Amino acid sequence: MRNKEEIKEFYLQQIQILKSEISRLKRYNKLFITLELATFITAAGAILIYYLWHGGNIFLAISAISIISYIAVRQRDKQTERRIEEKVNLKIVYEKEVSYLNGDYSPFQDGEKYIDSQHDFTFDLDIFGKLSLFNRINRTITSGGSDCLANILSDIKPANIQAITENRDAIKELADRENLRAHYLSLGQKETIDTKEILDKLNHIRDIDIPSFPKSRISLAIVLLAITCFLGTIITSILGITSSNLPIVWGSIQFFIVYSLCLNPIKKMSKAVGVIHKQLKNYISQISIIANSKLESKGNKNIISTLTSNDANAELAFNELKTLLDSIDRRANILGILLFNTFLLYDFFIVRRFLHWQEKYMFRIEEWIDAISKFDASVSMATFRFNEPQAVDAEIVENEDVIYQAKSLRHPFLGDKAVGNDFNIDNRKYYIITGANMAGKSTFLRSIGINYILAMSGMPVFADELKVSVFSLFSSMRTTDDLSHGISYFNAELLRLKQLIEACKKNKNTLIILDEILKGTNSLDKLNGSRLFLKSVSSLPVTGVVATHDLELSKMEQEHPERFLNYCFEIGLSDKVTYTYKITRGAAKNQNATFLLNNILKESL
Repeated sequence: MRNKEEIKEFYLQQIQILKSEISRLKRYNKLFITLELATFITAAGAILIYYLWHGGNIFLAISAISIISYIAVRQRDKQTERRIEEKVNLKIVYEKEVSYLNGDYSPFQDGEKYIDSQHDFTFDLDIFGKLSLFNRINRTITSGGSDCLANILSDIKPANIQAITENRDAIKELADRENLRAHYLSLGQKETIDTKEILDKLNHIRDIDIPSFPKSRISLAIVLLAITCFLGTIITSILGITSSNLPIVWGSIQFFIVYSLCLNPIKKMSKAVGVIHKQLKNYISQISIIANSKLESKGNKNIISTLTSNDANAELAFNELKTLLDSIDRRANILGILLFNTFLLYDFFIVRRFLHWQEKYMFRIEEWIDAISKFDASVSMATFRFNEPQAVDAEIVENEDVIYQAKSLRHPFLGDKAVGNDFNIDNRKYYIITGANMAGKSTFLRSIGINYILAMSGMPVFADELKVSVFSLFSSMRTTDDLSHGISYFNAELLRLKQLIEACKKNKNTLIILDEILKGTNSLDKLNGSRLFLKSVSSLPVTGVVATHDLELSKMEQEHPERFLNYCFEIGLSDKVTYTYKITRGAAKNQNATFLLNNILKESL
């Protein structure tokens, strides 16, 4: 795929193909319904003729053939319905991607629940919330995948570069497997799988107090002997060797013993995991797609091997659990309980299978769920990569210093309107960026931060080139007051700066991104406070990019040229204000507030 228009055209083609296939399958569906009705009526009519008008055996044969035909057609009808549902869900996947390319992110979760105004950088850099980075990337179909993606975007300092490289390789490989991603995502279009609920319910199994006797070989031998003896009483009764009451008495005693011993354990089992029964089908399908994906990158192979190890296979385990829950559901039939428990001691074997499942698989559950959640998050990031072909891989270098070298750095939210800027950040330097309102300072600061987050997450960045080292990130751009706790705007700023200092003390190297230090006080106090703060924090292992309207702050370059450098976003003033959105060396000379206000006054008064 070479550009977004071609990608969009690809999605639209897939939608049209799926619409045609759905229409064709629905026509088959109507035909099957007609055939079901015809075979049912034929079978009923043949039986009626045979009994009421003493028809020949031919009518019995017609009835039998019709019943078999009905069952076969009904089976094909169900298969067709499943295929229609699969195609519809797949079409929804492609429709959502078209919405994304049209700039509509409403079909995707926005991650508002992850917003944290106290986080080191996510609140300032629009990582979560409506129209956020998370909103644009997220395609997760499990709550665990959503949590994993949120954690990746908010905890950007992995142990080493190798971990970042493995993530990037896994994402790149999935980006190239469009068909795999689409079918995987189609599994979650009806509802999101609640990973937490599944994990909570499965973990609750550990606390269930179920007698362990059904697991023993002795109890199994006793049960098999009891079943054999019961069948023996039936045979001897039929042959007249024993009384006909013997199998009735034996069966009744056998039923009440197994029913009374197993009723409470089965209730506990059903209560513990029964609520997740419906979710297991899609979860098993997810595991199946992952396990059979034949992916080769190290990160993806690790996930696959976690789910398919010989000692405990996740797909097999969850299939066994689903079968077990199906067995419990079948107990809802009173006649079934009576017959199965009387003849086969059915409840005993349910409890026995559950205990063996618990012993064999419970120790791997959390590991499996974590692996599925990670894959789920990777699919989202891979889809983002696929949809943004203009983005490139960052070069991540081993260096303890802060390194940030960008060519044509752009903000990912601006699309084709974005203006690229070349900018290098050197270790322990401070970049004072001045400029008029709306000249591009804040957007540029966010471009620096958000592209670094993408690089650390293994995703492509919005630049022609970007070379970075691994360091900590802290921002202060969007401070808010908290009147409910008596915290004024100015006090909130001070608390944020204190949080910044504490964070910088804990890390080897930190890049801080600040937009207007101490906005909540008067100009002179703000200037003096800003100078004091920057001089003080420069003693820490900190590198900084600071945007300000205060041109006086740019004089720090003259006082400390080895540490402070001036950059600006200049504007043009003539008949109107012109914005270049290009960063240049030096301090800004033009401001636009008075100019724009004067124009408003002229027009209004």
